[in-house]
Amino acid sequence: MLLDVRGEMCPYPAMKTKEALPKLKAGEDLVILTDHAPALSTVPWEGARLGFTSDITVTGPGEWRIELQKAAGKIDTRRALTEIAERAAALAGE
Repeated sequence: MLLDVRGEMCPYPAMKTKEALPKLKAGEDLVILTDHAPALSTVPWEGARLGFTSDITVTGPGEWRIELQKAAGKIDTRRALTEIAERAAALAGE
């Protein structure tokens, strides 16, 4: 499923992600397109809280693609939060 939240600022990307995740079919991923750097932490964190891992790629200057996938097991939210914060800081600086 594709969720395009370019042009939207927090809290909307995270809110729309939270609304979209329960609508995914079994085995389906959620792809979020954003141009709002704070979403690089809020969207993956919302996903982690709901049992999803995340991958972020730069798609252009100031634009990113966040892919959320259902985790195979339970997520260590403390570890996930640390990893998300570090990755978001690195990506926002690119």
